[in-house]
Amino acid sequence: MRRFSFLAAAGVAAALAGAAQAQPADVTVTIGDRLDREASRELGQDEVAEQARALEARLERELASNPAYDGARIHLVLTDVAPNRPTRHQLNNTPGLDYMRSFSVGGAAIEGEVITADGQTRPVHYDWYSHDIRDARFQGTWQDADRAFMRFSRQLADGRL
Repeated sequence: MRRFSFLAAAGVAAALAGAAQAQPADVTVTIGDRLDREASRELGQDEVAEQARALEARLERELASNPAYDGARIHLVLTDVAPNRPTRHQLNNTPGLDYMRSFSVGGAAIEGEVITADGQTRPVHYDWYSHDIRDARFQGTWQDADRAFMRFSRQLADGRL
């Protein structure tokens, strides 16, 4: 019994040492100037900031599975985000706007750069918007933006961007 405990402890220590050497990618997402102005006027700053955090979190999760991004710095700018339904800000500021009856195509646009651990820099440009309003009828406020973030994150993690 003691021998097993010692071997298990040694295995855990080795795993922790390996994990300490690999540093996850450093991901930062900012909001572009045009989107920031639109957020303050129309969409709501809080909700757009939530979307930037959602992109950052999704990308960090996806990149954790690819050691090629260990130690990389990824700087992204959320240049556009389009909701499928009215945001809280829009509902509060537009009397008569109906959350259930108001829907549109949504999506997002992202720009930035990836700086690998060895110093190589490459630009990143991505956008995805739904092309069929019939799909938007049954979606939540940020469903298409979430889908754009998912697709972007997977493609970047897989090395397709």
